[in-house]
Amino acid sequence: MSVVHSSEPTGVNLITKYFADFNSTQLAQLEKLDALYREWNEKINVISRKDIDALYERHILHSLSIAAVFSFAPGTQIIDIGTGGGFPGLPLAIFFPDVQFHLTDSIAKKLKVVDAVATAIGLKNLTTQHTRSEEIKNRKFDYAVSRAVAPLKELWKWSKPLLNNHSSVEGNEHVPGLICLKGGDLTQEIQESGTRPRQIEITQLFPLPFFQEKYLLYVPR
Repeated sequence: MSVVHSSEPTGVNLITKYFADFNSTQLAQLEKLDALYREWNEKINVISRKDIDALYERHILHSLSIAAVFSFAPGTQIIDIGTGGGFPGLPLAIFFPDVQFHLTDSIAKKLKVVDAVATAIGLKNLTTQHTRSEEIKNRKFDYAVSRAVAPLKELWKWSKPLLNNHSSVEGNEHVPGLICLKGGDLTQEIQESGTRPRQIEITQLFPLPFFQEKYLLYVPR
């Protein structure tokens, strides 16, 4: 999708500032997220109180930084490791309706929120599983995504066995791998992981103060 830049809006308008070609279904799904997450957050706290008012910037746009860099072909299979309240997997499932997303977490009540939100907005390409990623057997994915769940060394150890050696569909520009969202000084973490990720500053995509020292890492299989 094309990335566009203009003045500083809020809510769904913040998303459409950077992503120009959502259809009406996708826009309606995005618009419903605020009320749904507020409602569920009162019952099950999956988003911090200070972040719920900045949902579109700190959770949805942050998740969609992956979509600003990667384009996934229809039929691609993606696992979200430690999805929590559904990030980055749920916004990405809205963005890529022809891609299959499997969201996992070790805490069942968080997945209850994800399932309820996905059902309420009519997402058909998202499944959830209450499990630790290292316990998943006999299933492979084209990409693993994750957001601030664990050190890169652990994330790579968990995701590598779940990744296809080659993409399961034609049209993906990037070979299977781990795509994760991280923050802060990552020098030591990357060194300890034994990987050589491609590292992208999110402020290059979205020049907003919140994204200072936040990065997108891609570790190919």
